[in-house]
Amino acid sequence: MAILVSEKSRVVVQGITGREGMVRTRLMTDYGTHVVAGVTPGKGGGEVYEIPVYDTVEEAWEKCGPIDISVIFVPAALVKNAALEAIDAGVKFLTIVPDRVPIFDVLEIARLAKDRGAVFVGPNTLGLVSPGKAVLGMIGGRAERAREWFRPGDIGVSSRSGGMTSAISYYLTEAGLGQSTIVHVGGDAVVGLSHPEVMELFEKDEQTRLVAMFGEIGTTQEERVADLIEEGKFTKPLIAYVGGKAAKSGTRFSHAGAIVEGTRGSYKSKVQRLRDVGVRVVESISEIPKVALELRGSSGR
Repeated sequence: MAILVSEKSRVVVQGITGREGMVRTRLMTDYGTHVVAGVTPGKGGGEVYEIPVYDTVEEAWEKCGPIDISVIFVPAALVKNAALEAIDAGVKFLTIVPDRVPIFDVLEIARLAKDRGAVFVGPNTLGLVSPGKAVLGMIGGRAERAREWFRPGDIGVSSRSGGMTSAISYYLTEAGLGQSTIVHVGGDAVVGLSHPEVMELFEKDEQTRLVAMFGEIGTTQEERVADLIEEGKFTKPLIAYVGGKAAKSGTRFSHAGAIVEGTRGSYKSKVQRLRDVGVRVVESISEIPKVALELRGSSGR
């Protein structure tokens, strides 16, 4: 079944006439994503790859019918207005690709999303893919590569790094292991769906039998995953890699959300907490397929 997106999901691209919007729309449509409309204020009436362009999400909804997902490719300063517009129009899931979105803007998006029963991935995300079904955002780069790197299967992937999202999935595919859905939750300190929320979705998904997670220093996402396991809310096998082992307190590690302050969000605290609840924490990304094969074998699958 996969999570968040399927081949039936009806998608609108906000910022479709911009450079990134056009390139990534081609990726999505070539892969098979059901993009029904694009939105760029002032560009209504045009087309991009035969996809109609409208001035607002509300107009796109009226002309094309209900929309399940919005993928946002607009400058960071315009993300808040674009996201609020989509939520106001009734869209229930957003993929917010741009980085450098102000934290207070993200908090405002999160508040309205909660009020309206909507969720979002990002900001600062490559997006997500349900292999063989649909791509949202820019993950994979080109449709041909996405088909080569990502293979339909039963392993969920959740990652805080765009590069590692693709790398883990590629290594799993090379080992003959397919993926149910691959999610880059985003690299910022404040994001929409974080690891714990993604784990809860994977828990409910019949297609997903085990999960691989790329974590890193900063925030408490990984510790909250451990809390879920301890509370019995996530019961499937989990393999985790945590980046930032050598980082010292006060060090920022690659992403805005990856910064250690004291012991909170440190490598040591995350690894210990995950191991305490039975998570298989590996020392290198290349170990993930080996452990996945071992877990599948031990479970009789």
